[in-house]
Amino acid sequence: MNVFVLCTGRCGSVSFIEACKHIQNYACGHESRTQSIGEDRLDFPENHIEADNRLSWFLGKLDAKYGQQAFYVHLLRDHEKTAESFNRRWNKSRMGIIDAYGYGILMQETIEKKEAERLKYCRDYCETVTTNIACFLKDKPQKMILHLEKIKEEFPVFWERIGAEGELEQALKEFDSRHNEHQKQENNPFVSWLQKIRRSIASR
Repeated sequence: MNVFVLCTGRCGSVSFIEACKHIQNYACGHESRTQSIGEDRLDFPENHIEADNRLSWFLGKLDAKYGQQAFYVHLLRDHEKTAESFNRRWNKSRMGIIDAYGYGILMQETIEKKEAERLKYCRDYCETVTTNIACFLKDKPQKMILHLEKIKEEFPVFWERIGAEGELEQALKEFDSRHNEHQKQENNPFVSWLQKIRRSIASR
């Protein structure tokens, strides 16, 4: 059985997959096929757990390929904390999802100059993705909503629901560590260069 962890991002998906690495009868990955296209984008092996916030933009294809046969997790974090986390990621990477949403989807060409307003775009992104996922899951019989704030209580239920085998206690310890912190990108030379370019464009 395939398991898909659907989410906005910035909600513990990396920690979730780190925990899943202690499951012996499933493989797992985080954003493992993001650079694939067409049929390859969703070509996951059997008994694989995949967490990828960009799957929310492929829900039609996901339904067509896996439909009601897969198990789906909707991973949630406090809405405001998630939006605030995204708000710290503007212009951090040329592949950042919040930049793609703000500049590409909402076509807000001057976000760089609207620092005081950026949070509202992050809130809108979170609401849009969360609503998309909730709609997708309406007819799915095998699904579960998990909350990052209660993950240690709910993850064992998920473990049982998918018939996981392995080291549950070790898996739960993964949630005691912080993974994928946004500060890790601060010293990236490419990111620094990109930020300078965008600041230069915005100041014109």
